[in-house]
Amino acid sequence: MGSSLGFALCLLIVFIGVASCTEVSHDGRAITIDGQRKILISGSIHYPRSSTEMWPDLIKKAKEGGLDAVETYVFWNAHEPLRRQYDFTGNLDLIRFIKTIQAEGLYAVLRIGPYVCAEWNYGGFPVWLHNMPGIELRTANTVFMNEMQNFTTLIVDMVKKEKLFASQGGPIILSQIENEYGNVMSSYGAAGKAYVDWCANMANSLDIGVPWLMCQQADAPEPMINTCNGWYCDSFTPNNPNSPKMWTENWTGWFKNWGGKDPHRTAEDLAFSVARFFQFGGTFQNYYMYHGGTNFGRTAGGPYISTSYDYDAPIDEFGNLNQPKWGHLKQLHHVLKSMEMTLTHGNVSNMDIGNGVSATIYATNETASCFFGNINTTSDATIHFQGTEYNVPAWSVSILPDCKNEVYNTAKVNTQTSVMVKKRNEAESEPSVLKWVWRPETTDDTIQLGKGSLTASQLVDQKVSNDVSDYLWYMTSVNIKDDDPIWSDDMSIRVNGTGQILHAYVNGEYIGSEWATYGVYNYVFEKKVKLNRGKNQITLLSATVGLQNYGANFDLTATGIPGPVVLIGRKDDESIIKDLSSHKWSYKVGLHGLDNVLYSTDSRYASKWQADNLPINRMMTWYKTTFKAPLGTDPVVLNLQGMGKGLAWVNGQSIGRYWPSFIAEEDGCSNEACDYRGAYQNNKCVSNCGQPTQIWYHVPRSFIPEDVNTLVLFEEFGGNPSLVNFQTVAAGTVCGNAYESNNMELSCQGRPISAIRFASFGDPKGTCGSFEKGSCEGRNNAMSIVQNACLGKESCSIQASEDVFGSTNCSDISKRLVVEAVC
Repeated sequence: MGSSLGFALCLLIVFIGVASCTEVSHDGRAITIDGQRKILISGSIHYPRSSTEMWPDLIKKAKEGGLDAVETYVFWNAHEPLRRQYDFTGNLDLIRFIKTIQAEGLYAVLRIGPYVCAEWNYGGFPVWLHNMPGIELRTANTVFMNEMQNFTTLIVDMVKKEKLFASQGGPIILSQIENEYGNVMSSYGAAGKAYVDWCANMANSLDIGVPWLMCQQADAPEPMINTCNGWYCDSFTPNNPNSPKMWTENWTGWFKNWGGKDPHRTAEDLAFSVARFFQFGGTFQNYYMYHGGTNFGRTAGGPYISTSYDYDAPIDEFGNLNQPKWGHLKQLHHVLKSMEMTLTHGNVSNMDIGNGVSATIYATNETASCFFGNINTTSDATIHFQGTEYNVPAWSVSILPDCKNEVYNTAKVNTQTSVMVKKRNEAESEPSVLKWVWRPETTDDTIQLGKGSLTASQLVDQKVSNDVSDYLWYMTSVNIKDDDPIWSDDMSIRVNGTGQILHAYVNGEYIGSEWATYGVYNYVFEKKVKLNRGKNQITLLSATVGLQNYGANFDLTATGIPGPVVLIGRKDDESIIKDLSSHKWSYKVGLHGLDNVLYSTDSRYASKWQADNLPINRMMTWYKTTFKAPLGTDPVVLNLQGMGKGLAWVNGQSIGRYWPSFIAEEDGCSNEACDYRGAYQNNKCVSNCGQPTQIWYHVPRSFIPEDVNTLVLFEEFGGNPSLVNFQTVAAGTVCGNAYESNNMELSCQGRPISAIRFASFGDPKGTCGSFEKGSCEGRNNAMSIVQNACLGKESCSIQASEDVFGSTNCSDISKRLVVEAVC
């Protein structure tokens, strides 16, 4: 089954001589591309989360890592920020991104959605949708479906015009409509099911000639293929026996939120999940993410998703290889692809050996391939198979392409660990303190006078502004007479907020701020106030930190200040409440500095900065400086230690929100190495407890093409820019690890290896940075051997064997070669 349509389109295209084409079809065992049955390994790289100049290198590294395909979402609100006004420029150039994938010889998977989740602002929906009369999102609603069909058709037509679907000879072999709707469909009742059926029919009518996916949709109507998302999908079964077993999101780590710790998923566990999936009939597996990247501008969702979207992916936020994860998976991919014929054609036999141990044999008339799995979390297993004994460590899978020799085990890492370090900007002369100018954000009209651009006798949801800015001013005034019952010596203001940031001012004076944490959608702000007899000006500034991106009816989550907003007077154990919620409120969207484009060097207000009396810890302040581009080609990061919270631009390009003053939770971290054994969840292996959530902010090299560049910060909370500096990221220490009979490979990724700190062949203990020799050691001098092979070279390779390092007195244990080198 699968793609008779694709076959028909191929025949037509070849017949008329327009171009070659690729037929994509499937059955319950494999995806077939041009008659070849395949298992496919893919990885997510989101084009807006990196710069266009990074794309070729990221995709090249994906190919070198053993991927067959690159997957991306399509981000509706980035491409259609205002209705029928489209943007496909810069790093939003979807067609250029797909062609870059094609140029590297990889397939592409296009997840159009257009709901994407992705920890992206509003789940990828443009906020103007919310404000259309009569609309209901993600359900059988004509207004919404018309808009969704318009955008989906726009994308499909763009792709068709460039002949990028496989049925036209292009790289796109799969496409997706909607996203994880099955997780929330029950909340929409019968209209939800009707919507899913409509999505399938609408997608199918677009005649793209390749299969359509619906992830997390157990009742996906044919010919849609339902797929799995999660940490593990080995037990997933598609709803149609003719659908291949597909995993659209294998979470390589997890996202980070302001106030959250840094999550990590071990290379061993990630490899274990992949091997288990293919052991039990998997055909397509996609890493979410393979490169996470950066939430530039205001794209982060949540609320409270951080600017970094590193995700602990195999390629880190800055484009460096995340070792050992990248290398350990590369080796797994190589082994799996070597078994492709057997996995897609062979007869399958499963053996339950007991205590969580299993064996799976794929056999054809010519050959057989085996998986030995052990899901026990504490005990290693010994398997006797065809007269040979095999040891399978706890929570691991051994792969034997010929059912005789173990070529790969998920728990045995035979690749280097890279410890990345930050290095100062050597292009700047000492001292490296940047010279700043500043100017205040103009607030007299809002804080003092309460002047807005529109009024309403109610509190409005901040989404009415179509999310054109993080900032919305709420302003009202109240007259209090001498005989007003509320008048007392003990008065306060109480504001019911939505979990976004609130700054409160009364009669021109700042009285306090409030914000929440990830997953908290409301709070009550209350502060004592001194009110005047007569007119009193109340000004509240709401600042969003991303709009909610997931959940049933997530689009209806209140944003801004829903109220009530009340004044409270207390006297004689009695509280008198004056509700201001239905007063006349004035509203102003944004900030003057944003309206005047102060972050741009072309701003006509660029001359009004001042160098004297540089303020620190002052709210609502703009700072500007110039800097030299760091030397070399290593990725560049901006250290914003000392700043509070705000927005940052380099040469007019936004590098995102910053919030280094938000400290991560203190509990949950450990100094011990993370135990890969046992089911993973995002709080299992964390770091950075009690530290700033994020002080390093990625600045793509393409953002700083000039010798002298401009940095502009809008500081919302108050901070000290004296510690701000630019640095580069590179491998500082690399640690090689190879089990006996494997090659130990080291690479400083373009730099020479300058020193060897540790080398041992035997049973060394510890982890990278704290190795110690164990109870046995090869007779030859490991340090000397490694120094001779590696010093001064960018990379080196040494076989971990007694032939090289000499015999040991530990023949009964698993030996390995461990090296720590300095780059």
